[in-house]
Amino acid sequence: MSVMKRVSLIFRAKANKALDKMEDPRETLDYSYQQQVEMLTRVRRGVADVATSRKRVELQMNQLQKQVQTKENQARTALGQGREDLARAALEQKSSVATQLSGLQDQYRTLQDQEEKLTLASQRLQSKVDAFRTRKETIKATYTAAEAQTRINEAFSGISEEMGDIGLAIQRAEDKTAQMQARAGAIDELMASGALEDHVSGQQDYIQQELDRMGANSEIESELARLRGELPSSNQAPRQIESNGGGATAGGSAPGQQPGAGDGL
Repeated sequence: MSVMKRVSLIFRAKANKALDKMEDPRETLDYSYQQQVEMLTRVRRGVADVATSRKRVELQMNQLQKQVQTKENQARTALGQGREDLARAALEQKSSVATQLSGLQDQYRTLQDQEEKLTLASQRLQSKVDAFRTRKETIKATYTAAEAQTRINEAFSGISEEMGDIGLAIQRAEDKTAQMQARAGAIDELMASGALEDHVSGQQDYIQQELDRMGANSEIESELARLRGELPSSNQAPRQIESNGGGATAGGSAPGQQPGAGDGL
């Protein structure tokens, strides 16, 4: 295959794919229906033209028939008056008019046959156009419903481009929000530790910061002491144990001393 043939084939394939993507079956059906309606209109116009011609021939036939009757009456009158020559001339004219009338009658029958055929064709075409219109509307309704269902399914599944863009926008907003929150927390921690200075509130003294921290520690120690004072059970138990131990010692030494004194006596 030559290069030009390959290029031509690729171009036709691309063009066919692009046209197939651009084609809307509903528009194609409407165009086909319009073409059929135009064809039906042309057939009906043809029927009207043939009927007009037939009517014109019919009028001419009526005039010729009147002429035939007139020439016959003239021949009869001339013959009654003894003018055979005039009667002969009238009959000759009658024969000529009769010949014309015969030709018009043949033409009339031909036109009448054509009119009947075109009328029958128009009726058949009308039936086909009506059937096509019904089928067209059914196909269009089915296609529209399927297209709507496809869009709904794509919207719910997130496949469509619109929903994909919305999902990406939400994801970017959540990422930026998390980043801003993390940055704000880090700045608060740095400012609390003194690594960053608060230029809005003014520069703070380092010694004053240390004093404030010591004051805070002192308040914490005071709170701890107050909490210890509110726990009497933990302090009284050792005192009770000490008092019980002291009484036992005193009682044990007295008996020991009394026998010693008796022994000494």
